[in-house]
Amino acid sequence: MRLNEDERAHDLAPLLQNGWTHDADRDAISKVYAFKNFIDAFGFMTRTAIWAEKYKHHPEWSNVWNKVDVTLTTHDHDGLTELDVKLARKMDALAG
Repeated sequence: MRLNEDERAHDLAPLLQNGWTHDADRDAISKVYAFKNFIDAFGFMTRTAIWAEKYKHHPEWSNVWNKVDVTLTTHDHDGLTELDVKLARKMDALAG
């Protein structure tokens, strides 16, 4: 189920303060993570992939050298759900 207005206000605010941006047209959140090098960026993606599989929720992402560009939205619900918030929080923790 898509996030309601109260959930959006409560759940998205901390993410937006931590570098995530909201794309209202897609109802998605995005962030670019920058790491020391390619190995660190790829390691982050590997750790995230393990959690994404556990959550059964997968990011749209790309990697160029030390940067990982991430977009989260729940395609089955045409917008943001608690799964997106959960994975965003996990990704922030994994990025350290």
